[in-house]
Amino acid sequence: MQQLLQQAQKMQQDLAAAQQELAETPVEGSAGGGLVKATVTGAGELQGLVIDPKAVDPEDTETLADLVLAAVRDANAAAQQLQQEKLGPLAQGLGGGGMPGLPF
Repeated sequence: MQQLLQQAQKMQQDLAAAQQELAETPVEGSAGGGLVKATVTGAGELQGLVIDPKAVDPEDTETLADLVLAAVRDANAAAQQLQQEKLGPLAQGLGGGGMPGLPF
């Protein structure tokens, strides 16, 4: 029983370390052939947005808004992929059924 508790504690520590790594890892997404770039953390927090001046047309702000949304979605998709890579194996080690409150 003691060994099982130690194993569970190690898996919990590994999970916390992986979550910390995700929170610190920048992931980039882009849209419009790179005209708009968004940077999020591996945990999905938006940290930066770069808009090329060529994407700015005062007469057409809807297209710019669409490009921003697309870039953020692209970055978030990359962050979710990173989460699966980092946290997926840990979830399988915890029984594969996932844990309440975690995205896997």
